[in-house]
Amino acid sequence: MSPIGVFDSGYGGLTILQQLRKQLPERDFIYLGDNARAPYGSRSFDVVYEFTRQAVMKLFSMGCRLVILGCNTASAKALRTIQQRDLIATGTGTITGTESSNLYEQGYRVLGVIRPTVEVIGSLTKSRHVGVVATEGTVRSESYSLEIAKFHPDIKVTGQACPLWAAIVEAGESESEGAEFFVRKRINQLLAKDPKIDTIILGCTHYPLLMNALRKAVPEGINIVPQGEYVARSLEDYLRRHPDMDANCSKGGTVQFFTTESPERFKECAAMFLHEEVNVQHIDL
Repeated sequence: MSPIGVFDSGYGGLTILQQLRKQLPERDFIYLGDNARAPYGSRSFDVVYEFTRQAVMKLFSMGCRLVILGCNTASAKALRTIQQRDLIATGTGTITGTESSNLYEQGYRVLGVIRPTVEVIGSLTKSRHVGVVATEGTVRSESYSLEIAKFHPDIKVTGQACPLWAAIVEAGESESEGAEFFVRKRINQLLAKDPKIDTIILGCTHYPLLMNALRKAVPEGINIVPQGEYVARSLEDYLRRHPDMDANCSKGGTVQFFTTESPERFKECAAMFLHEEVNVQHIDL
């Protein structure tokens, strides 16, 4: 069995997993949350890379050949280095039992959540002015600006860091007046920077849980773009275009959950994100 791995520093990646399961219900998944070391948003590039690399290698060792970084910070700060350095590095026998070829040649892949959103954004904006609300780390990395420039050089991208939003979600306060206040504050700051914005990307996987507050804060006529649906469609297309990987990824309709923190705490938060009870095991990285 080779399940698809989904990694996040915390709980936000569960919104990605939810859409993946909806789009690909027959597939097996393993979700790994590094909740003990979350949040990643304000950590340095080197720290985020090292933590993400550890998680990816753990998922590889658990049988996953394909891992989705269901975390914008990890996608922004670690994905490219992992793809270019770790997947082509030699000396990978601890995972595969052979030292003869690198992980890429053996069919291991790591994908992120930024590019699938970027690829479709050109069809969603008419004004060609796009906003990105995200963690400080994602905004500072300028990953969305750089990626959008590759596909749509005519689009102007404006970022807005929203440092409290993820914490509000994890505290179970998504529907509170406080959530509405902080969401409106950051949306107003974003639109003050560029009033021509007609599309706002939710560049953090926690933010779909703030959708009610966002709809109240975002003026009518502006698109709000969560990532999960586009990531799921992109993965389905990826598997269609890569029949070898498609054949390797097992189809049992199962999902396993692992956390580096308290399983009880994970169960409580997972219920908020997935609206179901889950079985979860502790794991060390």
